[in-house]
Amino acid sequence: MRIVVVGGVAGGMSAAARARRLAEDAEIVVLERGEFVSFANCGLPYHVSDEIPRRDSLLVQTPESLRAALNLDVRTGHEVVAIDRDARTVTAVHTTPAGVQETVLPYDALVLAPGAATVRPPIAGLDLPQVHTMRTVPDADGLRAVLADGARSAVVLGAGFIGLEVAEALRTRGLEVDLVDLAPHVLPPLDDELASLLDAELRAHGVRTHVGVAAEAIHATGPVAAEGESTEPEGADRPAAVEVRLSDGTALSADLVVLSVGVRPDSHLAASIGLELAAGGAIVVDGQQRTSDPHIWAVGDATAVRNAVTGAVGPVPLAGPANRQGRRAADAILGRVTPEREARGVLGTAVVRVFGLTAAMTGASQRALQQAGIAHHVVHVHPGHHAGYFPGAEQLHLTMSFAPDGRLLGAQAVGRAGADKRIDVLATALAAGMTVDDVAELELAYAPPYGSAKDPVNMAGFVAQNVLDGTLALWYPADLEKVLDSALVLDVRSRGEFASGHLPGALNVPHTELRDRLDEVRAAADGRPVRVHCASGFRSYLAHRVLVQAGMDSANLSGGMLTLRAARPDLELVRA
Repeated sequence: MRIVVVGGVAGGMSAAARARRLAEDAEIVVLERGEFVSFANCGLPYHVSDEIPRRDSLLVQTPESLRAALNLDVRTGHEVVAIDRDARTVTAVHTTPAGVQETVLPYDALVLAPGAATVRPPIAGLDLPQVHTMRTVPDADGLRAVLADGARSAVVLGAGFIGLEVAEALRTRGLEVDLVDLAPHVLPPLDDELASLLDAELRAHGVRTHVGVAAEAIHATGPVAAEGESTEPEGADRPAAVEVRLSDGTALSADLVVLSVGVRPDSHLAASIGLELAAGGAIVVDGQQRTSDPHIWAVGDATAVRNAVTGAVGPVPLAGPANRQGRRAADAILGRVTPEREARGVLGTAVVRVFGLTAAMTGASQRALQQAGIAHHVVHVHPGHHAGYFPGAEQLHLTMSFAPDGRLLGAQAVGRAGADKRIDVLATALAAGMTVDDVAELELAYAPPYGSAKDPVNMAGFVAQNVLDGTLALWYPADLEKVLDSALVLDVRSRGEFASGHLPGALNVPHTELRDRLDEVRAAADGRPVRVHCASGFRSYLAHRVLVQAGMDSANLSGGMLTLRAARPDLELVRA
């Protein structure tokens, strides 16, 4: 049997390696159009920042090591330009000292792993030499060369995962950095109230953020140097190389621009041979990674997957799913896939570091749930990442969304420690179809340096249980104007906290005094509902229970002032 794999890296190399482990007698050929067939593309920004100083550290395997270890025939610099489905052949071209040569290879099974290509929006000037991308080892090489040549400033277009990592890398190298995104906040998949925490962290480290605006044009302004050459004496003042004009009229000067506004499935080859594509161009595959052609499989960033929560179908360009898809394709080709091992929905679990903060997510965001029309509740908790009495506890901001029947739908976390751990737990819970009752009962490892007896995951489960059984009624930052207009805002923080900034018209009754001042609260409410809050939602929960049992219409602000200020960073408070 001859298995031909088109494309390497995560999906393609996983398919080739798994196929060899299952079939020692198979002929396995990998055709990779680039110079590198197996590299850690997720590590590229950290090579640019010099946290991974050695370029070789990113090269996971070479054609030679793959030949020695797995007897794979890996051919770099070979671009597949045609596929004949009837004859079952692929045609590849490659450059040799004698010129461009063409190779035609027959196949019994074909695996397409073409990956994704950088989206290039219609912005004038994208073809300037100062505009870079961050997808490949040569991309990282190019950025490092520009930094070595004395670049002092950069504009990063796109504040998604890669854009954030690139912005951090360039700022770490000492550049002035502007970060631009058309979305209303950085890291668009993150919920609003958490994204503002990342924005504040970026600004604290000197990254200027521009959100809700688009780049309209890039113009060359300074001298254009050949790659690796400088046109100015070392240390000389010189003009920036380009100017980036934004849709709000802002003009940003920079020595380089990094384009990171997203990726699209690189499915032109699949389209050229008539394979079924989903809306948006991703290759449609079944539960065994098989395309609409029974002899062709597809894996990785170019394939369409189903979101496990919303049911939406489209590409999810993440390394974890790509690796699993490659393994599954090899199993299917060699007759090893069972119904239990067919593709499941993808949760989109992801994590990113932004200087001192970590942001992690799994499942559907609140925006995705709203767009899909899925009824849900959301809770916000702000516990320490480990026992508060043990030195070094850091506050964790955790949100969890769940259906009215208790099924977990999604979770997100931001913090200086512990965010990744909690989202991994909740990703496992989501994959297992757990409810908030199950989450509340999870038995998680506890010792003071690592967690709490009531872990943040359990705490989110407890709050969710209270919502579902009616013990807790919540109000949210989106309700603020309505609340200010029609309810009594009861602030149960201390007098000092209240004086430092409070909502207009709020009545301050510290929660420890509430039982003795219920008549005062009832008189102030004068028949209106009471909307209570504290700093993080716990003291106000205690107050809420007192108010409800005193016969008042009460609801508690989810996550307290921490969530409100994060969701409404421009909110003006009254100060004593």
